[in-house]
Order: sequence, then structure tokens, then C-alpha cells
Amino acid sequence: MSSSIEEWAPRVGVGRACAAFGVSRRSYNHRRQAAEGRLPARRSKAKPVSEHRPVPWKLSPDERARVRDVLCSERFGDLAPAQVYATLLDEGTYLCSERTMYRILHEHDLVRERRRGHRRHGHAPPRVHATGPNQAWSWDISRLRGPAIRSWYYLYVVIDIYSRKIVAWSIDTIESDKVAKTLISRGCAREGINADE
Repeated sequence: MSSSIEEWAPRVGVGRACAAFGVSRRSYNHRRQAAEGRLPARRSKAKPVSEHRPVPWKLSPDERARVRDVLCSERFGDLAPAQVYATLLDEGTYLCSERTMYRILHEHDLVRERRRGHRRHGHAPPRVHATGPNQAWSWDISRLRGPAIRSWYYLYVVIDIYSRKIVAWSIDTIESDKVAKTLISRGCAREGINADE
């Protein structure tokens, strides 16, 4: 193939000869140079082993400790790094990037909560225990669809938690604490309970 290209190259040019025989011009030149021994020494793709050089903009351990102290300070202990970063920039102070703040906090497992001694403890929900009727009531409001679009009725229900008896109920067109107070007062009167006790 190369001999054919060499035969036709002086007549039509190297580019046309390569195109006629379906050979890339670069491939032809490469093969010709290899045949003539003129190829440059092949470079290895592997990078030479060199000592690890520190990145010039990387924070020193002292600077990282200073950033951590600022983030955990009483002033910034409750704020996210984005808020701390913006506040410090407004004051004309640049410690590091917001991402670096997150990295430093992550290294010390401080991403979630940084205030000392502040841990959220789960509290058991309050439980009401009744041993007889009319000791504890519960009430709720349910929304009922009305006859037209965006028309609603509100069902107020007061239930005795011991007997599951409906002590009082009412349907109204508004959701109001006044309606609920009136309903509870009527339930107390019906059950013979002093509402003030």
C-alpha cells in the first residue's frame, strides 16, 4: 500500500494519493518515518515518580485549627458554614472557602452539632391516663366538603377518652376557637362538670 502511495504521490500529491487508497496521511507519514528510522523516541505515558509537593493554597494545621475554633465559637456554634462564611465576608474577613469549612468540620465529626453539651434527646410524648368516665376529654376538628367548590363545613367533636363516648359535637361554617370553647362548655354542662375545675 505504501509503495502505491509513493508511486502516485509525485503525480497527484501525497494527500490525494492517501485519500485514493483510503489511508490517513498521518498513518502514511508515520509508517514512512518508521521505515526510515526517523521516529522520535517514544515517550512513556507513565509519569515519573516524584515526591509529593504540598499544594500552596492548602491551609496549614494551625490555620485549620483556627477555622475550627471560629466555627465552634459561641457566636457561630448555631450557624451553618454558609452563614458563617457570608457573615465573615461582610466583616471583611476571609478564612477559607465554604467547602473547606465543611471539610474541616467533617474531619472532626462536627457537621451536625457543634455546641458543647447540646444534644437533642428524644422525649416521650405526654400520655393521658383515665381510670373512669369524664376524667379526660379529647377534641378535634374535621373539614367536610360543602355543596360548592371551596365551600367547607367544620365538624367539631369532643370525645371522652375512657368510654369513647362523644360528649359534644357541632358543625359550623368557620374554624374558630370560640366555637370550640362554646362546644366544650355545653359538653361540661350536659355531663354535670364544672368547666373551671
